[in-house]
Amino acid sequence: MNPSTDTPISDPAQPASEVVIRASDSLFHFDWRGLWRYRDLLFLLVRRDFLAKYKQTVLGPIWFVVQPLATTLIFTIVFSRIANISTDGIPAPIFYLTGLLVWNYFQTAFAGVAGSLLANAGVFGKVFFPRLIPSLATTVSAVISVVIQCVTWVAVYLMIKASHPEPDSFGITPYALFFPLLLVHAAALAMGFGLLMASVTAKYRDLSFTMGFILQAWLYLTPVIYPLSSVPERWQWLAAINPMTAVVESCRAILLGESVLTAQMFAVSLGMTVFVLLAGILLFNRVQRTFVDIL
Repeated sequence: MNPSTDTPISDPAQPASEVVIRASDSLFHFDWRGLWRYRDLLFLLVRRDFLAKYKQTVLGPIWFVVQPLATTLIFTIVFSRIANISTDGIPAPIFYLTGLLVWNYFQTAFAGVAGSLLANAGVFGKVFFPRLIPSLATTVSAVISVVIQCVTWVAVYLMIKASHPEPDSFGITPYALFFPLLLVHAAALAMGFGLLMASVTAKYRDLSFTMGFILQAWLYLTPVIYPLSSVPERWQWLAAINPMTAVVESCRAILLGESVLTAQMFAVSLGMTVFVLLAGILLFNRVQRTFVDIL
C-alpha cells in the first residue's frame, strides 16, 4: 500500500487538542452570541430558580399571592388608617397592591442579580458559560411571580370595583396593554443596578449586607405607599431622579387612571435606565474576567 494514500492514524501518545478560552482585551466586547448559544441553560436556570424558591415550603407558589396581600393589608392599616396618608381618592387596598405589583418585581430581580456572582461562585469555577446567564435567569423567573400576582390583582380590583360607591372614579385604561413594557423597564433597572452591586460585592463582600437597607430606603423614596401628588414641590426633584418613581406611577396611571406623572419625569427615568444598564454591563464585563480568582 502506498504510504502517501494511507489515512493517518492518531497516535494515542499525542495529547488531545485543547480549547483555550481567553477573555477579550476590549472592555466594550460582549459575547452576545454566547448568550444565544447557551439559551438552553438559561431556560434550565429559570426553571430551577422558580421551583427551588418554594420547593420545600408548605404553601408553595401560593406565597406569591399571600405575600403581596399581607403587605397590602399592613400598608392599609398603618399608612391609610393610622397615619391617614392620602391615596388620591383611590381605595387604599388597590392603591397599595398596584404599586407593589411592579415594586415587588424590581425588588426581587435586583436582589437576585446583585447576589448572582456569590450564589454561583462554585459553578463558575468549574464550568464555562456566559456569566450573565444566572442574572438573566433571575430576572426572567421573577416574571412568573408577577403573572400570578396579576391574577390576584384582577380579583381584588373586581371586588373593590363592585363594592365601591363611585366605581367610575377609577378604572383600567386602554394603556394597560403597555404593562409588559413597564416590566421591561423595571427589569432593565434591576439588571443595571444589580450588575453594579454584584460587581462591587464580588471584591467587597461586606457591602452585600447593605442590600436590605438599600431596598428599604428605596421603597420609602418611591411613591409606593403614598401618591406622587403628596410629595412637596421642593422635593419633586428627588422623586424625579428616582427612576422607579416613573415605573410605579405609570403602573397606577394605566391600571387605575390616576397619576400626576409628567412626560419629562418619564423621559428622565428612561434615560437613567439606559445609562445604568450600560454601566452595569460594562463594569460586570470587566469584573467577570478575574472574579473567579477573587471568589
